[in-house]
Amino acid sequence: MKTLGDYEAVIVGYGPVGAYCALQFGHAGLRVAIVDRTSEIMQIPRAVGLDGEAMRGMQRLGFADAVEPILQPPRARDEVCFADSKRNVLFGQDIGATGALGWRDLAFFDQPQLEAVLRTRVDEHSGIDVFNGFEVTGLDLRDDGVGVSGEHEGERASLEAAWVIGCDGASSFVRRAIGSEWKSLGYDRDWLVVDIEMRTEAQLPEAVMQVCDPKRLTTYVCCRDPYRRWEFQLNPGESREHFQQPETIASLLDDWLPRDHYSLRRAAVYQFHAAVASQWRSGRVLLAGDAAHQTPPFLGQGLNSGFRDAVSLGWKLPLVHSGLCDAALLDRYQEERSPHSSDLVDRAVGVGQLMETLAAREAGLPDPYTAAEVRASPTDGQLIPPLRAGVLLDEQVGRYASVGLHMFQPRVSVDSGEPQRFDELLGGGFAVVGRTPVDCSMGDAARAAFGRLSGRTVSLDTCKILDDKVDRLFEEHPAVLLRPDRQVFGVVDAEHSLDDLVLSLARKVHLAS
Repeated sequence: MKTLGDYEAVIVGYGPVGAYCALQFGHAGLRVAIVDRTSEIMQIPRAVGLDGEAMRGMQRLGFADAVEPILQPPRARDEVCFADSKRNVLFGQDIGATGALGWRDLAFFDQPQLEAVLRTRVDEHSGIDVFNGFEVTGLDLRDDGVGVSGEHEGERASLEAAWVIGCDGASSFVRRAIGSEWKSLGYDRDWLVVDIEMRTEAQLPEAVMQVCDPKRLTTYVCCRDPYRRWEFQLNPGESREHFQQPETIASLLDDWLPRDHYSLRRAAVYQFHAAVASQWRSGRVLLAGDAAHQTPPFLGQGLNSGFRDAVSLGWKLPLVHSGLCDAALLDRYQEERSPHSSDLVDRAVGVGQLMETLAAREAGLPDPYTAAEVRASPTDGQLIPPLRAGVLLDEQVGRYASVGLHMFQPRVSVDSGEPQRFDELLGGGFAVVGRTPVDCSMGDAARAAFGRLSGRTVSLDTCKILDDKVDRLFEEHPAVLLRPDRQVFGVVDAEHSLDDLVLSLARKVHLAS
């Protein structure tokens, strides 16, 4: 058996989440290997939307500006809406050009292009090796590391890893290897997914539409030009085989555009699942992306949730690997990410339930769900739920809306310099942001702990705010403590000084004594 080397982190799976995980760890200075049984980027379009949180994470690694050119520029009529069977808009909202996080709330892309950008960054990183054509068949879990064995280019091969991250999709070998099972969240439906490339004469809505047709629920997505997507729910008794026939596919699109106005990219029937893994960590092995959670696509959050996993591991695991924090910090990973993923799945299922309800009402039928049965509302004005457990100040979770959410990111200038996004002032780690330098001051113990975590302090009065994106939390609180992912750990209030926040953070991340 050939040995391919020793690594601090081995990523199983070279999709976008695996690449993003590797870049997170490489940015932190870890030596990383990616292994994947395939050799090429999958050309099938899958995820189509990036949110502002994903882009902000890429900004932290220094390559958001490389991703932005492959995103669809804002269109005059971009909106996300619910519509009746005749595609009359019932309600919805516009997709803003720039959101509160410093990037657009939703931007469309073509996944093969995004993967190409990520892989280019991986190739440019001297600390990341890629082993394509490597199919993992065994994991040897030990207290001091993990042996990764498999077939590579027709030969038995192995790697040694301090940590292994399973980013190998819904059928994950890594998940099965650690004995983790799926926990169903109660949604399993067959849908036909159709992707096309429009020709120049095609005329289609510039919107994301949830079409609540009593005859067939349909989602339409105006993707990055010239691509468009439909998802058609199969009704009871309809067969997968029938819906993959070319004539069936064409007939479903006939109500939208003529057959000579497009070419077909993909058409396949998928079962949309709602599920989370029962166990996200076993010793030195962890799960991320579709290996850890599956969601119906109604909110476009499948890939974005995987990127959240990568960002969460991207700051936690290096702190543990360096010895600065105890391995118990990694127990916070599932504690944070699993409930958050479940909350997002609930919201996605809630969209499906709302579609069914609106369709029933159009048909003059009773609502299919009672108020008690309806999952989390997708129309409560907040797409992404907050974290509700983990590395947060427990006493403030649920008390302040900002705790567990991202702080806003305005554009600023310092000393009349060039405009920049606020995160550029914060560095890549923990940060305190206060109204004034006095609001950022700490006592000796807190200052020492914050220094060990390489934290940075920034006062708002040292920079000029260039837009209206200053977080409203500063109207009530003089200072805030941010995690590296820019989630709010806690805020200074009448009961909690900045010293209290910093010392609580030190305990939460299990800062070594």
